[in-house]
Amino acid sequence: MTEPILQLHAISKQFPGVKALDNVQFDVRAGEVHALLGENGAGKSTLIKIMSGVHQPDSGTMQLDGQPIIFSTPREAQANGIATIYQELSLYPELTVAENIFMGHAPRRTLGPVSLVDWRTMEREAQALLASLEIHDLDVRRKVGSLNIGNRQRVEIAKALSINARVLIMDEPTAALTEADVMRLFAIVRNLRERGVGIVYISHRLIEVFTLADRVTVLRDGQYIDTRPVRETSDSQLVSKMVGRTIDNLYPKLPPKLGATVLQVRDLYREPYTRGISFEVRAGEIVGLAGLVGSGRSETAQVIFGTLPAQRGAIAVNGRPVRIRHPADAIRLGIAYVPEDRATQGLVKQMAVRENASLAVLRALSRGSFIKRGAEKTLAQGAIERLNIRAYSTEQIVGKLSGGNQQKVVVSKWLASQPKLLIMDEPTRGVDVGAKAEIHRLMSGLAAEQGLAILMISSELPEILGMSDRILVMRDGRLVAEYTRDQATQESVVSAMMGAEGAA
Repeated sequence: MTEPILQLHAISKQFPGVKALDNVQFDVRAGEVHALLGENGAGKSTLIKIMSGVHQPDSGTMQLDGQPIIFSTPREAQANGIATIYQELSLYPELTVAENIFMGHAPRRTLGPVSLVDWRTMEREAQALLASLEIHDLDVRRKVGSLNIGNRQRVEIAKALSINARVLIMDEPTAALTEADVMRLFAIVRNLRERGVGIVYISHRLIEVFTLADRVTVLRDGQYIDTRPVRETSDSQLVSKMVGRTIDNLYPKLPPKLGATVLQVRDLYREPYTRGISFEVRAGEIVGLAGLVGSGRSETAQVIFGTLPAQRGAIAVNGRPVRIRHPADAIRLGIAYVPEDRATQGLVKQMAVRENASLAVLRALSRGSFIKRGAEKTLAQGAIERLNIRAYSTEQIVGKLSGGNQQKVVVSKWLASQPKLLIMDEPTRGVDVGAKAEIHRLMSGLAAEQGLAILMISSELPEILGMSDRILVMRDGRLVAEYTRDQATQESVVSAMMGAEGAA
């Protein structure tokens, strides 16, 4: 067994009113992927910020190659080979790939008394770093702002290698990636492991842990719970350790009580995303819409909600033909839409829970130009209690809530409008496993007990299989398969998504 590159022992850290870490231990070895798991608020972010020099521990010890060390700044951590890639990438969009990779330590040449950036050497070395990661399709002279998120992340990894990183900390690296970019990232992570880099990998997606990681450590409520080889554990064991209780059913799907057809779509077109789509959703039913990124799933939802105008086709709501030109039309018809990107499309993060929860019904809560604050507060308090939103009051700023609680606020906003159809695009993206189970329980209850029709779009196949009464599969803008809950298997759905021979 190799000795750890970086080792932390009995680490504690307190902020005003919060003990973020309490006697935590962690280490990472050369040539391994060590996954770090825990619910939101478990202490993961604080721990990686101590490893990367953003915070310093109140007590405990840290060793680099067996020698005591505490990093006072991120620059000091980087100088010692510790690099961190956060969810919010730290790149400059107006600079080139090469300039970003060598930001702060560009190769230089002297011209008399003057030291200048050696642009040719910098671009050559940037190209070599990318090639060492098997990345051959990035122009180092291209501005980073023109790259997609997957390629920006690859630039971040090359940037880490440019400082000779021995430990690479990756915080939710796949949160915003397409399936293709996820596969490219996995290949890069394996490449780095083979080269002896120690990787700390934080993710809410257990399938990634079992795919990539060698060991896994679980934190809960700021405390160390367990470390073990991934091959010696299971997803249910990890979930139990993360939440401190057994989640017997991550997909608590109640039997449906189907009612009348709420939404009927016929021969719907919005080129190039949606091509001749036809389907229906009934009251009390959860219909899962599966497909690869780019298959047209989200765009289909946007056409139904009016954010993308249809080119042709017919939509009926509650048996009546309708024309939806704008989201306001959809809302009047009882259609609500929880978007894929809650941070920019579903919430105003600088506003309070009270203000966000009432956004869809402001007219009903207003008298003339004035909002009835008492009614607004009552609405928000009811949402907090009904959806178990963990906020200290209706006045808490939404941006300060965890991802799962933010998602519940988005749902509460639309439930206030008493919709007949709820469209949910990636309903549990970026939330921890405990919040995921709560959101699934909420969805199941809304459908089975209150008769709400739900159209759910998800990239997580277990969620599609676990929560859907029927599953529709899209590929290249078309519906290519439909399964009942009993018919669907992982193999059949994936085959249909990929266009494999023999798919339904």
